[in-house]
Amino acid sequence: MPDFVDQVVLHIRAGDGGNGCASIHREKFKPLGGPDGGNGGRGGDVILEVDPNTATLLDYHRRPHRKADNGKQGQGSNRDGANGGDVVLAVPNGTVVKDAATGEVLVDLIGSGTRYVIAHGGHGGLGNAALASTKRKAPGFALLGEPGDALDVMLELKSVADVALVGFPSAGKSSLIAALSAARPKIADYPFTTLVPNLGVVTAGETIFTVADVPGLIPGASQGKGLGHEFLRHVERCDMLVHVIDCATMEPGRDPVTDYEVIEAELEAYGKLGDRPRMVVLNKADVPDAQELAELVRPDFEARGLQVFTVSAATHAGLRELTFAMGEWVAAARANRPVEEPTRLVIKPRQLGETGFTVRKVNDNQFQVTGEKPERWIRQTDFTNDEAVGYLADRLERLGVEEELVKAGASAGAEVIIGPMEGGYVFDWQPTLSAESVRTGPRGTDSRLG
Repeated sequence: MPDFVDQVVLHIRAGDGGNGCASIHREKFKPLGGPDGGNGGRGGDVILEVDPNTATLLDYHRRPHRKADNGKQGQGSNRDGANGGDVVLAVPNGTVVKDAATGEVLVDLIGSGTRYVIAHGGHGGLGNAALASTKRKAPGFALLGEPGDALDVMLELKSVADVALVGFPSAGKSSLIAALSAARPKIADYPFTTLVPNLGVVTAGETIFTVADVPGLIPGASQGKGLGHEFLRHVERCDMLVHVIDCATMEPGRDPVTDYEVIEAELEAYGKLGDRPRMVVLNKADVPDAQELAELVRPDFEARGLQVFTVSAATHAGLRELTFAMGEWVAAARANRPVEEPTRLVIKPRQLGETGFTVRKVNDNQFQVTGEKPERWIRQTDFTNDEAVGYLADRLERLGVEEELVKAGASAGAEVIIGPMEGGYVFDWQPTLSAESVRTGPRGTDSRLG
């Protein structure tokens, strides 16, 4: 089981709304006391919240299925059902939320306390007390609760660190972060020892900052080779890049300047990192030949305008100067950084004049109706109750669906699909009379049906 997870697919489902209740008040000497069915409770939401004390997505890797509570059913005596409890999922700062199917970015969560409702609970159904009117004084039906949202999302964590250590595998990045901080990453003498980013907290005088030990990069990493994109994204939000260069490598074709240029080419190809300040650390100076090589290539790096430090993670030589230099860079970056504001969630209201539905002719005398309201009303309707079906017809008529069907060329007996073509509700359309002229009958019936 991993101890660091930066990407996970989460299967979430909001709570379903509770059904409304169809009840008639009964009391001694009052056999018809009127409708008193309560409304169903609303289903619980699934909410993502940025928690500064959360640093990994490991918990969601272990338990990827999360569900909010359902709303309770309404009861007689005008008792509404209880709302379902929300589920609040804590995520680290800098979590990107994507649609798992399309890859579309839904929200980028930044700022402690930022909340985003990723799945909305279903509305509770109205009880017959709420449905009563002067024309329908004792409804014999209630509305069903709506199902809650269900979707799969990908949570992607971009480590938010002040400094990122980049370089070839086995350049000594893990050893360096272990020497600079209390972090204890895995260290070995073979490539790709580090398979997950390591974070260390470093103190330089009054400045405290975090350093990310990013897994080793190789040529072609920007196209996904090696660990590639899997970990390049971890340096996107760092204020500063520190090239850790192995001056003791014996591999053919490798030297400090070439290593620097290869990694820079990959960072440039990946993009999004061109404006970060750079610093060069010539590591493994405890090896005699490495010390000589470091002194030889130092002028070349300085000629490029880079600040250069020769260090040894093994003996800690040069680490104090390096630490305070990084601290100065971080302090300056923080002073110039705009105040971080929580993610602003944009609400897009419907434009004025929109009907809220569309009617489309599919084939000869076959039509499709789509829209939030008609599809919601279908989900709320108990089709085993004729009176409930008649109430649905009244709602569709008042919304203007029948008028639009006539305009689209529909005639009596046309096949109408409300919702998606696959899985929508299909019925044979007959122009209906409005509820104003319908003769009332026994509860649960409608004179227009049957």
